[in-house]
This record gives sequence, C-alpha cells and structure tokens, in this order.
Amino acid sequence: MSTYTLRAKHRRSTLRTLAFLSPWLIGFSVFFTYPLISTVYFSFMQYDGFKPPSWTGTKNWSYVFEHYPLFWPALRNTLWLVVIMVTLRVAFGLGVGLLITKIKTATGVFRTLFYLPYLAPPVAATMAFAFLLNPGTGPVNSILEKTGLPAPGWFNDPTWSKPALTLLALWGIGDLMVIFMAALLDVPKEQYEAAELDGATPWQRFRYVTLPNISPIVMFAVVTGVIQTMQYYTQPLIAGKVASGVIQGAGTQFEPGYPDKSTLTLPQLVYNLGFQRFDYGSACVVALVLFTLSMAFTALLMRRKGGLIQAGDR
Repeated sequence: MSTYTLRAKHRRSTLRTLAFLSPWLIGFSVFFTYPLISTVYFSFMQYDGFKPPSWTGTKNWSYVFEHYPLFWPALRNTLWLVVIMVTLRVAFGLGVGLLITKIKTATGVFRTLFYLPYLAPPVAATMAFAFLLNPGTGPVNSILEKTGLPAPGWFNDPTWSKPALTLLALWGIGDLMVIFMAALLDVPKEQYEAAELDGATPWQRFRYVTLPNISPIVMFAVVTGVIQTMQYYTQPLIAGKVASGVIQGAGTQFEPGYPDKSTLTLPQLVYNLGFQRFDYGSACVVALVLFTLSMAFTALLMRRKGGLIQAGDR
C-alpha cells in the first residue's frame, strides 16, 4: 500500500472521528470555550453593557482584590462552605445510606422520608427554614428554651448563619443518600463474609471493605459537592432577605450578605457587580476566581484519588 493511500485512509478516519465528535465539539466551543475567553477579555475592560468596552488593563483586578470590600468576606464564606458543608453532606449522606441498608423493615418508607426534602424547591425550603429558625417566633428556639438549651440567633447571627445553611443542606440530603445506597448495595457480600471470618470488627469491615469499594462514589460526591457549593447562590440570598425583613420591590436594592456579610458568597458578587452595579469587568474577575478555585479543588481531589489508588495497588 502506497504512502499516499495510507495518508488518505488516515485522513478519512480523522474526518470520520471529527464528524462523530462534532456535536460535543460544537457544544464545548459555544458553551464553554467562547464564554471563558469572553470572560477573560472583559475582565480587562471597562464595560457597563451600554457603552462599548474600553481597555483598562488590570484595573478591574486591582479593584476587586484591593478595594472591593465584599470580595474577601465572600471568599472566606465560600471556602468555609466548601470545606464544612461538603464534608458534612458527604458524611451524613453516607451515614444515612448505611443506616437504611441495614434496616430490615419499612425500608421504602425511610427512603421516601429522607428523599422527599430534596424535592423541595430551594426558595420554599429556605423560607421554611428561616421561619423554623426564627430566633423570636420560631418553634426550634421555643423547644430549645423549654429544654434549657441556648437558643442561637441562626440566620440573624453572623456566628450561626453558615451553620444554619449547613443544617438546611443536610436536611436535603436525599440525592447523596440514593447514590450511596446504590453503591453500598453493590459491595460484594463475599468480602464482608471473609472479613468476618478473619475476625474484623464492624469499623474494620467499613474501613477495609466498604470504603475501598465505594471510594469512586465518594470522590464523585465530593467533586460535585465542591462544584455545586462554588455556585451557592439562592439559599444564602433568600435566608438573608427573610431574616433581615427586607421586602424588595421596585426601586429597592438589597445588598447580599445579611447578617454582617456572613452569608455572602462569590456567586452573589458576580450578580451584584454585573447586574446591579453594571460593572461587568469586575464581575468577570470574580467569575474567573470562582472558575480557578473550582478547577484547583477538582484537580487536587482527583490527584489525591489517583495517589490513593496507586497506594492501594501496591
């Protein structure tokens, strides 16, 4: 076969492959590559959505990092939620999944009870939690006071606002519960039986049998949890509005972060800068910070997962 024929065959094979990949390539280019390049471009521009953009260099970057008072509180809150909320959600979801797989009767009822809160719309669920945790009239604090326990301020207290959001996230744990239950039911029973014959305790069976088998699912839950928390917008905004008593209408503007910037997150800054202050350049800077943090967390977790797999193989 001549060299020309081989090249033609290789070219046809490449074109055929690109044809099959074209739907993904078009979607990736239109919905990821182009927006990312545009965000980088506008982060160096002064643009309000009305006048043509003008080059400002690193002015937007220096403004966000050095002069915008809401950026660093929002970054600290977002990182707190990523570390604490994601960790507790994964641990609680795994615990509930383990518990339900061990129950012998009424398993369907418990699955339904734990999964139903996940179906509640975020706005309605947050408003309900803000009512339940109201420090003055909420039933939760009334019960705590009757039992002699301290009654926190919850969404009205900067110290307790993020733990209150974490409780809200744990209440809607149904998605992780279902995923972990499916993974737990796939663990080979022969491995548990062999571990019992070797005298392994329940904790040892969980550590050396359960966790290695479900580690890909745990990693999936952590990575998706980090990405979702980096986009955490609706719940803290609604909780701050309800707790502050602000009724937003025509001509009013609500500054997110109540109380005392404790519920402020980076996605809220993107909206605040871009669609309330019409400072699209600074909003793009915050969006790029979010993108960089998401990629860094994901790369770190995947690298750690790869190291654990190699260590297990050895």
